[in-house]
Amino acid sequence: MKRILCATDGSHSADKAVEFAIELAVLMNAELTFIHVIRPTEDDVSKTYFWDSNMLRAADDQIQKELRHAFDKAFQRGLVRVNCTTVQGHNTAAEIINFADVHHHDHVITGSVGRSGLSKVLLGSIAEQIISKAHCPVTVVR
Repeated sequence: MKRILCATDGSHSADKAVEFAIELAVLMNAELTFIHVIRPTEDDVSKTYFWDSNMLRAADDQIQKELRHAFDKAFQRGLVRVNCTTVQGHNTAAEIINFADVHHHDHVITGSVGRSGLSKVLLGSIAEQIISKAHCPVTVVR
């Protein structure tokens, strides 16, 4: 395992995934990349009056804060090969899978809120989609 990709969105389960990814990267002496999928996309925003530049800046600031927090935690644990990135897309799982594939990551880590029953059927599970379609091993942290 040389390149680990960890999805983060600032949620409690993502924070647990970040912690796990850092520990695994330390143990494996692996490169670690944190990824955040941005929704809505710039194209979505350009077609609505709801989003304005202040809201976009606030959203971007929050995303950068979450990524910086993950980066700082990893750096404090001694990791020096740490990257942060964002991608845009409507299908969060597909964007994570595509990024991992294109950038040759050999392990993906994601959190899961543990939905079940009707909410899982209606909303789907990003973690489940990543597990079923990723080209590499996936660890789901709960």
